[in-house]
Amino acid sequence: MRLDKFLKVSRLIKRRTVANEACDNGRISVNGRVVKASYDVKVGDKIEIAMGPRTVAVEVLLVADNVRKDDAGEMYKEV
Repeated sequence: MRLDKFLKVSRLIKRRTVANEACDNGRISVNGRVVKASYDVKVGDKIEIAMGPRTVAVEVLLVADNVRKDDAGEMYKEV
C-alpha cells in the first residue's frame, strides 16, 4: 500500500492530499529515510511524522485497504 494511503486509512493524517504534501515537503521518514508518497509500506516499518513542533513515531503492525474508524488504531503502535 502507498504511504499516503496508509497514513489516511490509519487516520494518522486526516486527508490523503495532506499526507501527500507532507511527503513532498520531507516531513515523513520511514526507517530513517525521507521517502515519497509512493513508498510501499510493509509490516514492521517505522514511520516518523514531523508536523509542526510535534514528531510522532509509529511502527506498522497491519496493512489493510479498508478499516473501520474504531479499528484504525490497530494498524500501528506508537514508539
